Amino acid sequence: MHLNPIVSEVDFDLAGRHTGYLRLPHSVHRSAYGWLPFPVVSIRNGSGPVVLVMAGNHGDEYEGQILAAQLAREIDPAYLTGQIIVLPAANAPAVEQGLRTSPIDDGNLNRAFPGDPRGSPTQIAAHYIEHELLARADYLIDLHSGGSSLLYHGGNMLAIEPRDEAGKARLIDLLNAFGLPNAFIHRENPVHAAAAARRQGAVSITTELGGAGTVSSALIREARQGLLHFLGHVGLLHGPLVPESPPASVRFRRVAGARHYVYAYDSGVYEPLVELGDRVSQGQPAARIHFPDTPWREPVIRHFDSDGEVVCKRVPALVRRGDCLFHLAEDDPTFFTQLAR
Repeated sequence: MHLNPIVSEVDFDLAGRHTGYLRLPHSVHRSAYGWLPFPVVSIRNGSGPVVLVMAGNHGDEYEGQILAAQLAREIDPAYLTGQIIVLPAANAPAVEQGLRTSPIDDGNLNRAFPGDPRGSPTQIAAHYIEHELLARADYLIDLHSGGSSLLYHGGNMLAIEPRDEAGKARLIDLLNAFGLPNAFIHRENPVHAAAAARRQGAVSITTELGGAGTVSSALIREARQGLLHFLGHVGLLHGPLVPESPPASVRFRRVAGARHYVYAYDSGVYEPLVELGDRVSQGQPAARIHFPDTPWREPVIRHFDSDGEVVCKRVPALVRRGDCLFHLAEDDPTFFTQLAR
């Protein structure tokens, strides 16, 4: 197995609070012996659960970056029994430029796992996160939002479908402990950080907190309450920071593949015909796509392929063929039923 070239300035085995950078060697014209800095914080006290809190997986998703940095500042090691590792800019080059993907290699970190220690900077970072950080962790909290092109409806959690009844009971317990209003259960994608966590034996919860290239203080407060309550629930954090309750009762939803998405098949200007939170029906008009460059052409109407609730919508009006316009979900009342009798 090839060693990852990233060098950590932080010794993750030491007790206390330690800050520094993961240094990825990067030789370019302006800096022959340079390295890319990925900020990291380790807070450790005694033996207990290890939680990796990651943000900046996509560089244009800002809510999680703020929340992760806030968490790194305010947690006192004296109130820990275990370890929290905070990686607030997981794709640091993308975070620096406010882009979804890295400006260096166009790498989408959440499509790069399990990574490659001999690959591009994004592939190297993915390999390090999976094989060095997640290999230590019991839990991954991966903080996302809709970024600059999408907007999610409120605070949401995503989790991979459990493999068995024991995993299901554990997942329900953890999602209720985090307590954002909506939890989406979805199929595993092997290139996602959530799948990397599963391969390393860790349980993953992903958030989707707003988006549209903006920051919602209300969503940050809600997610902070949920995350701190989760850390207390798993036995890592105790003391005054742990809230008495999670922020909300969880509504379990399911994302049922392609039928829950609406895409543009024409390039033009899109006009949404529904809003976030609306209930829609199969065949209902979703959006008009207009053609200002050929004004004599009638707009094209895109329709929903399924019933459901609108949980995410595209933000920029200018679209190209293949752009996602809407994302639906449906209630999953059977999620609480037993998989095996």
